[in-house]
Amino acid sequence: MGLNFPNSKRSYDEDGDCIRFVGHDGPFQVSFSIAVAALRADHKTEQGYLSAFDAALQRIRGAATKMYGRTRKNHYRLFAADLS
Repeated sequence: MGLNFPNSKRSYDEDGDCIRFVGHDGPFQVSFSIAVAALRADHKTEQGYLSAFDAALQRIRGAATKMYGRTRKNHYRLFAADLS
């Protein structure tokens, strides 16, 4: 079927130092997180990280789709190198 992102919800995880979001492949949910260090946030706050995530959303989803296409696991963590 293929990975898609019907839900635009994302959340900041302070303990994990990342932004979490999900994708779906048919009935299967796939969890993703991206390290906040990978985001070009103007402000090092929750809102700053979420805004940076939103600004890079297409690149982040593209990287997530590429990763998922290689291994089809149920959780992935993205880093700056994954966005290039």
